[in-house]
Amino acid sequence: MSDRMDGLNNKIIFEKAGRIFSLHSRVLQSPLAGVSDRIFRRLVRRWAPKSLLFTEMVNATSLELGHGLTKVHELSHEQGPIGVQLFDHRPAAMADAAQRAEKAGAFLIDINMGCPVRKIAKKGGGAGLIRDPEMAIRIVEAVGQAVSIPVTVKTRLGWCCDDADPVTWCQQLEQAGAQLLTVHGRTREQGFKGQANWQAIRAIKDSLSIPVIANGDITCPDDALRCIHETGADGVMVGRGTMGAPWLTGQIEAALANRAIPPTPTPSERLVLAREQLQALVAARGEHGLLIARKHMSWTCTGFPGAPQLRHALMRAPTPADACHLIDQQIDLLKTAPAT
Repeated sequence: MSDRMDGLNNKIIFEKAGRIFSLHSRVLQSPLAGVSDRIFRRLVRRWAPKSLLFTEMVNATSLELGHGLTKVHELSHEQGPIGVQLFDHRPAAMADAAQRAEKAGAFLIDINMGCPVRKIAKKGGGAGLIRDPEMAIRIVEAVGQAVSIPVTVKTRLGWCCDDADPVTWCQQLEQAGAQLLTVHGRTREQGFKGQANWQAIRAIKDSLSIPVIANGDITCPDDALRCIHETGADGVMVGRGTMGAPWLTGQIEAALANRAIPPTPTPSERLVLAREQLQALVAARGEHGLLIARKHMSWTCTGFPGAPQLRHALMRAPTPADACHLIDQQIDLLKTAPAT
């Protein structure tokens, strides 16, 4: 089995059991709990047709109990490569969930070993596996044996700065059968504070033979280009920077492929996007869709006169129709505003 980065064709190539899997983009969209649902991915895909996108993180135990099936089953209705990220601390449950995801059409299975959320880590899932490398290895091996698609891992540099040995940790994951690693350049203890340690990712990249994806502090195309230069990584994963900015993944994809970078949408275009996302969420989730849409609207409706007041009003809009009316009013105001 071999994995390599084809820089000439801008590909990441996996080979498993004689089958070839190719990613035609060097930028990946991170799984984001409560954010990267099918509707969000559909928006991202407009700007990033070739990028690997992910479902929200899926609890293997929930799938076992029959919950969260929608996150996996809806893959069959989407274009482009979609990965399913799983978390749990039980190898058998992870293997079963991986098989379900493969049958639903997942491009690959990603094992979460980086989520810093306390309620997940304290049960041995997410970043909790960093403290139990033997269990982490068993999970990678079990999932790898259960599916015929690639198995990857998203992790961090360690549990805390004092005991972090990211090179040894990542070498263990490679030896267990992971075919690609995404490394967030912080420890679990850091959460999302401080600066991501790209030099530590460089050391990991230099020590492995499988592709390494850099993650952390990538919020614009220039960040991505600098990260690739400093880490030597095969690609980048963008996460929180895309909240309210689904075009960012495509902008970075273009930059890494040396293509013209798509322009950032204008304020009016962002408002149209916010309205579209709201309407799609309501169509899919009913009145609850408005509650989900509020956070997206608060992220998207920025950068123009009156934006703070609009966000305040949108968070209190009692119905989807009221929210759409507020957005339409702001669009009309922007049309009539004098040029600056």
